[in-house]
Amino acid sequence: MPDLAEANGELPLPGLGVAALRLGPLAVPEARAWAVDGRSWLSWIGVQVLAEHGAAQDLPVLLAELEAHEQARQWCGPSTVAAGIARFGTAGEEAAPALRRLWLRTPHSYERPDCLRALAAVAPAGLDFAYTESLWDCESNARLLGIAHAPDLPRVRERLAELRDDPMEEAEVRAAAGKRLVTGGR
Repeated sequence: MPDLAEANGELPLPGLGVAALRLGPLAVPEARAWAVDGRSWLSWIGVQVLAEHGAAQDLPVLLAELEAHEQARQWCGPSTVAAGIARFGTAGEEAAPALRRLWLRTPHSYERPDCLRALAAVAPAGLDFAYTESLWDCESNARLLGIAHAPDLPRVRERLAELRDDPMEEAEVRAAAGKRLVTGGR
């Protein structure tokens, strides 16, 4: 196998990550070794491949990566790992506590919808609070999750009406809120 790093060994060859991701499932055997490599750049490429195309045997690596992100307070990337874990449904239930904490604490709002989707896939019970809170999220994808899944409560209906009637709101969110109000329930 050719060396995957530039001459100094500190950086990947240009385009390596893109090429590995384009290989998809064909890259999985090598990605398993990369994911546990001591070079963080190679490990991350391996984790990304496993998140998108790995099998159930790769779930422990993804769980460990999610925990490592949280412990190191690395806020860029958990959504990739979360989406990978979500592919395995309730088999990834062990990730639920970390996903909850990441959903609550991430400073990157764009990560929250992916964390919530993953949480719903691995441990779907008890998410009413998260879905309700998502109705006020700054990310439209999070608001759409809230619209689709928040419990039918007076506070939720009031917020749905606000979203439906807000001229500054995104059209997709206004339409979904309006539809939810008409059809009622979840």
